[in-house]
Amino acid sequence: MSEPISERLRDVICAELGLESYPLNMDTLATQVPGWDSLAHVRVLVAVEEAFGIRIKSMEAIRLRNVGDLQQLVLKKSAT
Repeated sequence: MSEPISERLRDVICAELGLESYPLNMDTLATQVPGWDSLAHVRVLVAVEEAFGIRIKSMEAIRLRNVGDLQQLVLKKSAT
């Protein structure tokens, strides 16, 4: 089983998708999460930017393969 993501990131994603809770981990793909389609993806990224006080560039967003990649990007940008 893959390592879980941070509780704060999970809360932001679930809130934006209207999910009470969902077992997100580092390997979770957007396509595996109910309601996470291409339009919701943009909303999730904006919500993450606002919640963590970061800015995700277009090329960074394109490179995200799974929730773990998003977690790593948030950690990297939060540290700078």
